[in-house]
Amino acid sequence: MTDHATIPRPVIRRMPQYLRHAEALERQGVETVSSAELGAAIGSTAAQVRKDLACFGQLGRRGVGYVVRDLARELRSLLSLDRPWRVALVGAGNIGRALCTYRTFRERGFRIAALFDSDPFKDGCTWGGLKVQPMRDLRRTVRALGIDLGIIAVPPAAAQGVADQLVAAGLRGILNFAPARIRVPPGVRVRYADFAVEIEQLAFLITGLPPGPRPADEEEPAVGQDGSAE
Repeated sequence: MTDHATIPRPVIRRMPQYLRHAEALERQGVETVSSAELGAAIGSTAAQVRKDLACFGQLGRRGVGYVVRDLARELRSLLSLDRPWRVALVGAGNIGRALCTYRTFRERGFRIAALFDSDPFKDGCTWGGLKVQPMRDLRRTVRALGIDLGIIAVPPAAAQGVADQLVAAGLRGILNFAPARIRVPPGVRVRYADFAVEIEQLAFLITGLPPGPRPADEEEPAVGQDGSAE
């Protein structure tokens, strides 16, 4: 069995990309894929693909490459996507409401099972088929529903307090959409999804690039001698 703690973070970040491509090939009826093809699909190299996938044992065969169906199944198992995951979402604001109806979560096996907010005016409202519950019900609901993961979608000042409550409820995995760093005890994992940071990095990356090709100007209508369009 693979010891997840020994897998480098960059490899973990690339695993979902390998899986997405393998699943796309599987839907197309492709039977095998080479490391070079996998690398090209995710912007990497054949050597890097072989090195990454070797972390999980002998997944490929010399001269054949990777059997697409087997690779997809193995990656789903490694990423624990061969089982359903129940998620508690804290924050019924704009981001929270969007996440409630985010179809890809459910398609990948992540079901938002409970929605919480500290605003008493939102108590009992329904978003994406989920009734907003008060924060005082979080621990009881998490345990009653067997919830596995937590999502934080609250203002930054409230993020740490919410994280503390999620940890106290027994959750060991948190996805944080709040633009704030949170502290958790050993044994709890946090991932960050900060849209502002991503777009700021994008702005930095394109600054100083040479100008790209200008879009072709739209064809202007011909103008008659009287100034009217012909």
